[in-house]
Amino acid sequence: MDLAYLRAHPEQLPTFLTHQRIRETPVSGGDICAASRLTLDDGQSVFAKTWPEKAGRPVPEGFFATEAAGLRWLREAGAVAVPEVLVALPELLALEWVEPGEPSPEAAERFGRELAELHQAGAPAFGARWPGFIGALPADNTPDDGPWAQWFARTRLLPYLRLSVDGGALTSADAALVEQVVARIDEFGGAEPPVRIHGDLWPGNLLWGDDDRVWLVDPAAHGGHRETDLAQLALFGGPPHHDRILAAYQESWPLADGWRARVPLHQLHLLLVHTALFGAAYRDLVTGSARDTLSGADRATVDQ
Repeated sequence: MDLAYLRAHPEQLPTFLTHQRIRETPVSGGDICAASRLTLDDGQSVFAKTWPEKAGRPVPEGFFATEAAGLRWLREAGAVAVPEVLVALPELLALEWVEPGEPSPEAAERFGRELAELHQAGAPAFGARWPGFIGALPADNTPDDGPWAQWFARTRLLPYLRLSVDGGALTSADAALVEQVVARIDEFGGAEPPVRIHGDLWPGNLLWGDDDRVWLVDPAAHGGHRETDLAQLALFGGPPHHDRILAAYQESWPLADGWRARVPLHQLHLLLVHTALFGAAYRDLVTGSARDTLSGADRATVDQ
């Protein structure tokens, strides 16, 4: 099997893997899926993701189709580097191989400009035309005209708050704090029309390639608020040359006044996903984000 054959017959990939006709080398691939590098007969490589056997449950319906749809949608914008989807089957996803490289200031600045261009490509509504996932959890992607704040609270905060409480990661007092944020969601401002966002843009989902570009991987792509991508990018210490990324973005498409105060609000979504998926280890980050959101709103009220 070479790359041309794979493109023409993507449904044959599982058969070739089962019969060990392709060299398969495990690689790092995130917290949810098993990942490997497939070396084809022509010497070219492909990145493959499968649902791990250790998960103890079958792959959720539409899981890989959703990721493929998001990658294609982001790639259609012709802005940020996004791997080509080669195979999208119920049990696996295979993508163009991106050779890793070292982060550079030049790549960071280019990525900042390209991310602004991606966002400017727009979206028809909040949500998407395909069902959503964030990690292994479902996400409500029902297209919605907004306003953004109410949509964000209903589909990106409350579902993962409930899962976190039900799973014991957050207490009732923690939940009450997040519910204060939800109750005041209209106060935080920054309303904008929907744009095309990655949706899970923590620094681990940036792939620095040897072509001196930053590639986007593992999206939860949908129509959302551009500040969500930028806020998520600042989580967990941020990426290399974060200041250069942000400066280049701002130069290309300046953010609205008050955006820094809204960073904790936009981060709250992904942090709640972490407590829902991984438990109480992320509890303090959730409560800290909620408190920072509320205190930022209070300071803005005093300043007015």
